[in-house]
Amino acid sequence: MSIENILSETRGPVGLLTINRPKTLNALDVQTLLMLETAFGAFEADAAVRAIVITGAGERAFIAGGDIADLDSRRGLAHYREFAEVIHRVFARIENCDKPTLGAINGWALGGGTELLLALDIRLVAQEAKLGLPEITLGLFPGAGGTQRLIRQIPLCRAKELMFTGDQITAAQAVELGLCNRAVPRAQLLDETLALALRIAEKSPLALKLLKRTLRQGLEMPLPAALAHEQAMIGLVLDSDDAHEGCRAFLEKRKPDFAGN
Repeated sequence: MSIENILSETRGPVGLLTINRPKTLNALDVQTLLMLETAFGAFEADAAVRAIVITGAGERAFIAGGDIADLDSRRGLAHYREFAEVIHRVFARIENCDKPTLGAINGWALGGGTELLLALDIRLVAQEAKLGLPEITLGLFPGAGGTQRLIRQIPLCRAKELMFTGDQITAAQAVELGLCNRAVPRAQLLDETLALALRIAEKSPLALKLLKRTLRQGLEMPLPAALAHEQAMIGLVLDSDDAHEGCRAFLEKRKPDFAGN
């Protein structure tokens, strides 16, 4: 299925979304973000979809950033009410999704591309890709969650260097920093990402949902509170049919059949 700037399809239990603006290197504007929100929401609501992959169209770019001409057309209050409001809402929805999300970072991930990457659970990157937050070179700074998500994911001094200079980094450097899980040849990127998504989709969707919530919520708590939260959440999991299906399957030496209950 195609929703104009977003291509949406399923590969078994995996939903695949492709940002489809190759002529602008998949730059994000309000229309594209709203379409992404709609397509992503459809996968969130579909119980048959157990993991979601996001990639970019073409070989050059994942997302090369925001649409600069669109940004230049705005002043502060209009930007805050329109573009910034939308991009923050969409990225937060992706970040807080109960289903696992993966990125197949197929090319340049600059500005908003890196900021979207930061909202995904797992990121595989093409060896040829470049990442960066170049907003400072335009007299701006990252404004789609980049300033806050980046400093929570990599060392503060490295985050500041990336944002203060606007320098691009290679895929290998992104892996070394912990921004991406691994770099693979571009020709294998989508297949490898989908294969990983399929492996994850085989797991209990209920356990994954509660695991993601435990990780996300615990990150914002002091350690004693986070450990108590974990204790409560694993108790919920042990009330599920999936947990006992998994244990019985192990004892019976068979593959578990997780239904999400």
